Amino acid sequence: MLIRELSTDDCRELLKRTTLGHLGCARAGQPYVVPIQFSFDADRNCLYGFSAVGQKIGWMRENPHVCVEVPDITDKNRWTTVLVFGRYEEIQDSPEHAAARARVWSLFQERREWWLPAAARLGSHESSAVVIYQIHIDRLTGRTASRDRS
Repeated sequence: MLIRELSTDDCRELLKRTTLGHLGCARAGQPYVVPIQFSFDADRNCLYGFSAVGQKIGWMRENPHVCVEVPDITDKNRWTTVLVFGRYEEIQDSPEHAAARARVWSLFQERREWWLPAAARLGSHESSAVVIYQIHIDRLTGRTASRDRS
């Protein structure tokens, strides 16, 4: 197997064609990792997400430093993964955030069922409070593996 580092442009290409990743956040020294759907905004260098208010949102409000792992796995010998290191920020429903919210909605509309799983019911619990957020990208890193042909 050959493994090589990805360039920043290669990392951005994966983010452009993928909408599923794993968000890592931490609180009081305890990590928490959950799957998320996101939309990548190449022009503003950020990821946008939509979530019901729960543990993930609570933890990111306390500690906005997050990491998102974005995999593209064909099999055990052929895969690519990108890590996004960044900062969480909520996009409020306010006049000063109106342009950002319009941008987010336009990107969300490009995804089928963009509201899932955030707006899905969890057992008998229904969540009415939802948050639109962005993760400002501070740094990208990635690797890709392919079969060794030697």
